[in-house]
Amino acid sequence: MWVGYNNAGFLGSHRSIVLTCPLRTSFVSQWGRRELGCGHVSSSVKAVLLDESKEKIRLPKVDMWSVHKFGGTCVGTSERIKNVAEVIVNDGSDGKLVVVSAMSKVTDMMYDLIYKAQSRDDSYIAAADAVFEKHRLTATDLLDGEDLASFLAQLHDDVNNLKAMLHAIYIAGHATESFSDFIVGHGELWSAQMLSYVVRKSGLDCKWMDTREVLIVNPTSSNQVDPDFVESEKRLEEWFSRNPSIMGALLRARQVTIWTDVNGVYSADPRKVVFGANVLHPRTIIPVMRYDIPIMIRNIFNLASPGTMICQPSMNVSEDDQKLDSPVKGFATIDNVALVNVEGTGMAGVPGTASAIFSAVKDVGANVIMISQASSEHSVCFAVPEKEVKAVAEVLQSRFRQALDAGRLSQVAIVPNCSILAAVGQKMASTPGVSATLFNALAKASINVRAIAQGCSEYNITVVVKREDCIRALRAVHSRFYLSKTTIAMGIIGPGLIGGTLLDQLRDQAAVLKEEFNIDLRVMGITGSRGMLLSELGIDLSRWRELMKENDCTADSNVASCYYDWLRKGIHVITPNKKANSGPLDQYLKLRALQRQSYTHYFYEATVGAGLPIISTLRGLLETGDKILQIEGIFSGTLSYIFNNFIGTQSFSEVVAEAKQAGYTEPDPRDDLSGTDVARKVIILARESGLKLELSDIPVQSLVPEPLRASASAEAFMKQLPQFDQDMAKERQKAEDAGDVLRYVGVVDAVRQEGRVELRRYKKDHPFAQLSGSDNIIAFTTTRYKEQPLIVRGPGAGLNDRRRIFSDILRLASYLGAPS
Repeated sequence: MWVGYNNAGFLGSHRSIVLTCPLRTSFVSQWGRRELGCGHVSSSVKAVLLDESKEKIRLPKVDMWSVHKFGGTCVGTSERIKNVAEVIVNDGSDGKLVVVSAMSKVTDMMYDLIYKAQSRDDSYIAAADAVFEKHRLTATDLLDGEDLASFLAQLHDDVNNLKAMLHAIYIAGHATESFSDFIVGHGELWSAQMLSYVVRKSGLDCKWMDTREVLIVNPTSSNQVDPDFVESEKRLEEWFSRNPSIMGALLRARQVTIWTDVNGVYSADPRKVVFGANVLHPRTIIPVMRYDIPIMIRNIFNLASPGTMICQPSMNVSEDDQKLDSPVKGFATIDNVALVNVEGTGMAGVPGTASAIFSAVKDVGANVIMISQASSEHSVCFAVPEKEVKAVAEVLQSRFRQALDAGRLSQVAIVPNCSILAAVGQKMASTPGVSATLFNALAKASINVRAIAQGCSEYNITVVVKREDCIRALRAVHSRFYLSKTTIAMGIIGPGLIGGTLLDQLRDQAAVLKEEFNIDLRVMGITGSRGMLLSELGIDLSRWRELMKENDCTADSNVASCYYDWLRKGIHVITPNKKANSGPLDQYLKLRALQRQSYTHYFYEATVGAGLPIISTLRGLLETGDKILQIEGIFSGTLSYIFNNFIGTQSFSEVVAEAKQAGYTEPDPRDDLSGTDVARKVIILARESGLKLELSDIPVQSLVPEPLRASASAEAFMKQLPQFDQDMAKERQKAEDAGDVLRYVGVVDAVRQEGRVELRRYKKDHPFAQLSGSDNIIAFTTTRYKEQPLIVRGPGAGLNDRRRIFSDILRLASYLGAPS
């Protein structure tokens, strides 16, 4: 087994150590140009082991080699180191190469030593002792006898040497990069040494390799290195000549397994998508891609999890199956980003402007994460970490002072508090419409995109959004590309007839919505006039009626007045309640303005036409450039039922009683017969059409006899109503004599800027005369539909409000990212 150090990214995250099963390695530090440094190794060990083109190298000859990489949390304690050793021992491969990071938190402790020393803080000595003690205690728990004595002796020498170096840094008040790398890299050395001793205790042949003796790299810019394969291979051959226990040729590893503290590679950060870990450095992939070696991501704390395999698609996968896969494989986000925008008309066509900008940014050591430039060349926009934006702004202001003063550049603008969202997938390049789907999902979620970037390879689309919008944006696009379910947490206010049947529908449709539409609807709260039920995980809708009986608290009956605050706090509202949109005009205008400006949705289709698409039809007409002349309709299912059945010899009071018995009316039928409900619908449609009317502006013909409007109860009203049947019978007779029928309608006259509610007569061949049951009918007369009005007709009273609300819930889910 080998133990070795790895640090620039070929085998994983920053600053690691390598271990393999019949040989072992440690770490490498960079001295000068070629010796590998503590901060610059990751690729080299694996790259050497996997490079089969250099046939002269004589390496251990085995049939199967596997490579393992363990992160810092995997070796964070003595118990975890034992677990890692057990995983290594249980691997049945003939040869094993194992890479381990420093124990968790140790790298931070080592950097703290340097910071304290160069700050001339005498506590660096105590901090170094704490590092020693942490490893001494761990080793004492893991080792015994000669192994423990040998490790502690080496640890003691290492820490003493580090104290001497830290003292030099203390005197100088500064630490060079080489000194820092050398000091910090000891964390990997110690964890690898301890692990190698533990593996050896199991009886496994294990060799220690100090890769500083083997691996050579050439430093490049930006703290990166490139491995020198030829020289490293020579040194590797020399190392094996000094350790001749096993000889032969290593061709390639069969698999690389990276062990971490998550179950695999997620398609997005699970902490943001649901209510991943940094596993792979980009350079980790380069050598394994070259030889089609699979990478397995496993969770050391959950061995039962199969993990994630990163490899070429199987030859057995059909082309049709591959087409069914989402073209986007994952989403990445970067928080705490600021946008820098350099713009001015003097930039267009001037060579070297972009070079000067990024040269200045490089001078302050800032990392440019994303670049975006329009074809007009009028501006260059780029993103940098927020902690670096102040230095970037200052250097650009200084570098371009003359151009700014002369007006060739108009400004260097900073947009703080941003996040980057990137969609990634190889198949994005061959799939039309990926960008459209991405931006459609963001638009439906009311996400404003500040900047966009895409390379010509089309493997990545990057957008910049407000930091506060990042999680919502990620959830929207993640679910839109079928990578997760769209989860909607709901509260139901008013579990009466409509609310109760809606809850039953949600219960019955939950499984279908999850499986077919990727929507996870969870009712988190139900509140009525006498009780409230809450659940953090979602209420069991099969028992909601039973559970509601066990609760007793009072809910606010004036629900509509809460809409504004809810929307302002980011809570979407779906309602059949007409009071908010038909209340005082200034409050309505304030509510609609907030809806347009905020990132929340306010759906109220059910306020006018029960289950009919009246609001959406009206908006569709207006949005396509049509002009409303008049809207006329039978808006009350209750009154539609009453006048459809007010025929023959049946009295008006008998029809009302029949409607009440059938459940069409409110508990007090006067609420329907007064016409106020129809007037509210007229006001809503008038305001949607652009008219600024108050409810008091609408004349309403009430069907409640004047003497009965003050009746003490609904029962008293119904008992006295027959006394006034003659009045309605006379109206019916007049209509029949003229070949007409009676209908109770609401009218919006956009030309005269008015509305009204009244009992009207229509010819028997008129569409309004053709209704049956509780049907509603609405006629839109517009400049486009002037000769023949656009008619919308369908069921009115009953449970159709519930169906419309359910439809709005699905529409909201689509806006939030669910496939539509």
